[in-house]
Amino acid sequence: MNAAELAGFYRATLLDDVMPFWLRHGLDRAHGGILTALDRDGSVLDTDKSVWFQGRAGWMFATLFNTVERRPEWLEAARSCIEFTRSFCYAPDGKMYFTVTREGRPLRMRRYVFSESFAAIANAAFAKATGDARAAQDAVRNFAAYLHHSFTPGVMPPKTDPETRPTLGLGAHMIGIATAQELRANLGDVAVAGRTCSGWIDFSIAAIERDFMKPDLQAVLEGVAPDGSLLDHFDGRLLNPGHALEAAWFILHEAKVRATAGAASPGGRDQRSRLQPGALQNIGLTILDWMWARGWDKEHGGIYYFRDVRGLPVQEYWHDMKFWWPHNEAIIATLLAWRLTGAEKYARWHQLVHDWSFAHFPDRKHGEWYGYLHRDGSVSTRLKGNMWKGPFHLPRMLWYCTRLLEEKENPKS
Repeated sequence: MNAAELAGFYRATLLDDVMPFWLRHGLDRAHGGILTALDRDGSVLDTDKSVWFQGRAGWMFATLFNTVERRPEWLEAARSCIEFTRSFCYAPDGKMYFTVTREGRPLRMRRYVFSESFAAIANAAFAKATGDARAAQDAVRNFAAYLHHSFTPGVMPPKTDPETRPTLGLGAHMIGIATAQELRANLGDVAVAGRTCSGWIDFSIAAIERDFMKPDLQAVLEGVAPDGSLLDHFDGRLLNPGHALEAAWFILHEAKVRATAGAASPGGRDQRSRLQPGALQNIGLTILDWMWARGWDKEHGGIYYFRDVRGLPVQEYWHDMKFWWPHNEAIIATLLAWRLTGAEKYARWHQLVHDWSFAHFPDRKHGEWYGYLHRDGSVSTRLKGNMWKGPFHLPRMLWYCTRLLEEKENPKS
């Protein structure tokens, strides 16, 4: 397909297949918010609610309303997720739950603050859609809470005893970049916890480059020692290609935004001299190159879930499975790399991952995608959603790629 045809394909899949599936089956019209644990045909498997998906879905619906078409059903779906979150998803101390019952009674609190990050982007997009001042305030408040827990030493309980094996994680920085980008896109380059959104983006990109990118290994590590050194254990050697490819396209997107704006680093004064569009593009492309080589299954096709940086066995039994979301991130990363560079290899990689994904994940009968495949691409489970899968990674990919392909700019610009 040429660019116009591919854009049309992504748009039709988004608007005629994926989002109607979630509007029809996921919205909880009795209690508000969204249910994500759905069977192949959309029937409900479990009524417990993922709190971070109230934010993810709220962001997706509000973003479609803001950028595609001002459809009332999208705005009302976003409003339902926002209002359910406001009413039921905060503990008395202000931290957000991970899961609640259908009616909103608390079930589980995790040490992570990803619920806060997704609530932040949902509120920012909803504020732009509606002018709701409380939503704008909640977006900033939730991002501040995310930053506080993620980057203030001693606030978030560690996975391992910090006296024995202190560890830094890639995920907090990756999600920090994406959250700051969404707040900036919808609220402007607002200041949060002492830095502008652009300043936080600079902070996390610099940390990824300094601590997690390893030129000697040609890999991006998920966890490292505080000095950035390799922890030679199962967890320390673990690579998550999909995670790293997601980080790659966030950084490439930042390069694109800054090149378009003509500013080296809007709001990020401490890194202005280094994090210019060209440098950012180089970081993103390097991550993409390394982790495509690590992640692409040359025998069966598709993106592995986990790899070991030394090529040793991985302890997680699902290491060679093909999950939906790494393929979504790889589709975006390769397409964006091609649009920024015009390099033929990125067009070739994009076609590889696009063709494999659309040959194996979609459900031709009931719509949407299966989430979990075996290494050879056969379906592992027929469910369409759970606490981790819902209307986010797949529709975000379809939405982003459509917009990227519809832009009038020269791919090499």
